[in-house]
Amino acid sequence: MTMAVNLTQLIEAMLFASDKPLTVDQLMTMFVEDFTPPQRDEIKAALKKLTAVYADRAVNLVEVASGYRFQVRDEFAPWVGRLTEERPQRYSRAMLETLAIIAYRQPITRGDIEDIRGVAVSSQIMKTLQEREWVRVVGHKDVPGRPALFATTRQFLDYFNLKTLDQLPPLAEVRSLEEIGRALELDLQANAADASETMEADPPSSDATLH
Repeated sequence: MTMAVNLTQLIEAMLFASDKPLTVDQLMTMFVEDFTPPQRDEIKAALKKLTAVYADRAVNLVEVASGYRFQVRDEFAPWVGRLTEERPQRYSRAMLETLAIIAYRQPITRGDIEDIRGVAVSSQIMKTLQEREWVRVVGHKDVPGRPALFATTRQFLDYFNLKTLDQLPPLAEVRSLEEIGRALELDLQANAADASETMEADPPSSDATLH
């Protein structure tokens, strides 16, 4: 590069400009044409610094399954959500309960989901979950008819601000499917604001530069 660039600020700009989370590896590819590209540890250090800088701001830097991204803090989501003309889609409690069962019991068949819920699962629910890319078919159960096995996706983790499935609350702490459904519904309302998040931030200072 022909001029000195603050690495922390550059990564900050990349993450703000990106419409999806970025991993450390993806950030490293941005420097392949530079004479002195930053090392992995330098990028991680910059991400750590940005996480600390934004810890008390209206927007936080968080790591989800697909990488790092900026997002509005949960407590501000209801107001930021008003910036978008498109209202967040409402999902039925049946769909949210179905999604919760898949998340906790995956891989699982539709029949097994119905056994747990005690009622039939409509084809439209399964179709909606797959269209949202929250659920996908990962195989087939080795029984007569070979029913499809469903599991959650990386997009599911990203949407619900999870890095791994281990971050789901322990099943022993969940009292009912209805409780899971309410929790997912609240997350959906909060995450609806992220798509409309736009703000300017004061750049943090750093001694790390690229030349």
